[in-house]
Amino acid sequence: MKISVIGTGYVGLVTGTCLAETGNEVICVDIDEQKVQKMRDGEVPIYEPHLDVLFERNIKAKRLTFTTSLKEGLDHGEIIFLALPTPEDGNGSADLKYVLGVSEEIGKLITQYRVIVDKSTVPVGTADKVKEIISKNAKSDFDVVSNPEFLREGFAVDDFLKPERIVIGSSSERAIDLMKKLYKPFVRSGNPILVMDEKSAELTKYAANSFLAAKITFMNEIANYCEKVGADVDKVRIGIGTDSRIGKRFLFPGIGYGGSCFPKDVKALHNSGKEASYDFQMLDAVIRVNKAQKLALLPKIKEYFDNNLEGKTFAIWGLAFKPETDDIREAPSLAIIDKLLSKGAKVKAYDPEAIENVKAKLDNKITYANSMYDVLKGANALIICTEWSIFRTPDFDIIKEYLINNVIFDGRNLYDIQDIEKEEISYFSIGRKDIQL
Repeated sequence: MKISVIGTGYVGLVTGTCLAETGNEVICVDIDEQKVQKMRDGEVPIYEPHLDVLFERNIKAKRLTFTTSLKEGLDHGEIIFLALPTPEDGNGSADLKYVLGVSEEIGKLITQYRVIVDKSTVPVGTADKVKEIISKNAKSDFDVVSNPEFLREGFAVDDFLKPERIVIGSSSERAIDLMKKLYKPFVRSGNPILVMDEKSAELTKYAANSFLAAKITFMNEIANYCEKVGADVDKVRIGIGTDSRIGKRFLFPGIGYGGSCFPKDVKALHNSGKEASYDFQMLDAVIRVNKAQKLALLPKIKEYFDNNLEGKTFAIWGLAFKPETDDIREAPSLAIIDKLLSKGAKVKAYDPEAIENVKAKLDNKITYANSMYDVLKGANALIICTEWSIFRTPDFDIIKEYLINNVIFDGRNLYDIQDIEKEEISYFSIGRKDIQL
């Protein structure tokens, strides 16, 4: 099939590359000429495990090409994916200016039947708006489909190639048939293609992300309570996770969620509720608790250093909001860094992938290291913000040798309490007993 993807951000590039991998002819469209040229030259503009292999293979096979011409993309693809940014605006709602702006151009340019697919995460009713805008100028038939993505950063390629489900929101049998044909190679194991109306499909994405955010937030609240009463959140997590109604996933406490999806989508659904005269009280709590949770380690840090952080140097392991990505959007590390700097502290940081993105944001406000151990030299304490695998089995002798103060503040509970007690190091985590020498 001939496919076009408008937008080559995280979702668009993964979508286009993976669709090319199953033999489709894919054109990706982006207005950034330099970015398009780099992609033509085989340079992947984002970090996502395994994407580079598929990207290079499909460019060489000429199944994956790039252009700055929207008309070229519309002339090529019988299915047109809109994978455009929907950033948070001032009041928390999703800003649809990119989606609606491109929709207006699509109406002026299409000359034959096209299926226009909302791949971006968009509020309920967006498909109707897109259809209305295209209809103003369109001289050919078209259908608008809602097809939300469920890609986890760090696992996006596998999620696309082996999806748990495909959601198609459409009332057009013609469009539904084309979408089923497109996705058939991805569901050979029997996972479902779920067909529903457009509004239900749009809400499915927001509901899924908001539910997971709420699950994380609930566990963080339990962890905070554990610290008050002397319970161990690890034991509680295992105790409830064995209940099949609850499940084991998304029960690990820490310093809050971040990224491009959960924070934005929770706020957008919360705001959409207001627009429909409905108050999502639970989501209001999720937003407030997560904001506070990002700084859950700060009181422990301040207490350890007698409320005087002036001139202290803190080493940070992990800047990305989660491992296996370079994404720093809404990352808890940034909230912690901001507070430390405001208290007169100095910050040194290391992350396997996200350093360049942080440099672009913070420049020389902090310093950066080339390895997880170099960053410790001359630091008073270590703060762990991201659970990269390389941080899970460190050499504690090196940590103790390099740190001025023998202390770790672990925002991701990487180490077993019984194991860390043997290391003769002060250790503070989330929802578990503190170890202070």
